[in-house]
Amino acid sequence: KKLSPWFSDRRNSTVAEIKEQLEYRERNKEDVARFHTTRTLGSSTRILLDEDAQKFMVTYARNIQDANPDVLDYSQVTGCRINVDESRIEIEREGPDGKKVSYNPPRYEYSYDFDVIISVNHPYFSEMKFRLNDSSIELHSQGGPGFSSKAVDPRTNMEYLSYEKLGQEIVEALTSVRQTVRDNIAAAKAPRQAVICPCCGASTFPDASGCCEYCGSPVK
Repeated sequence: KKLSPWFSDRRNSTVAEIKEQLEYRERNKEDVARFHTTRTLGSSTRILLDEDAQKFMVTYARNIQDANPDVLDYSQVTGCRINVDESRIEIEREGPDGKKVSYNPPRYEYSYDFDVIISVNHPYFSEMKFRLNDSSIELHSQGGPGFSSKAVDPRTNMEYLSYEKLGQEIVEALTSVRQTVRDNIAAAKAPRQAVICPCCGASTFPDASGCCEYCGSPVK
């Protein structure tokens, strides 16, 4: 119970590796205590973002201190996608002999589920997968003249569209924060360039505030 809920390789782990993870999970409690949620995505299972610290967690728990969800850096996200799982069951009617027979054309019951898959660079797991919807979204095809065997368009269903929108919002949020972190790292590694101060005319490397290192005047 103390191991990460995203960890699934317990049977192939050594006792030493399990002890290391338990130590990490104890340290994670401190990260949870420092976590300040600035944005929430989802309703049942939620993605919590700490935009100031550039960290996030995924949890269904309301008391995160007790649940101790893993706290990850934005930079650990390597990908995020939504998988829509569709299943189909044929709807049959009772024939004259009491046996089940197909409609003509066949009718089906469709169900849809939305799964979020977050790929991460983490020492104890590589994927965080969870379902957005609490219960499957069910739609029925219609029978009779002029109807095909699949006369169902899930995108006409408001519940389907709401989960599709939420999924897209999650993907956009996690991919954008990942890109922002990478851009900041690249900018920090880029060589500094000297510019001419418009006030004193010196060739200067602006400080963190964008001011001349000699006269202190704004360079831009």
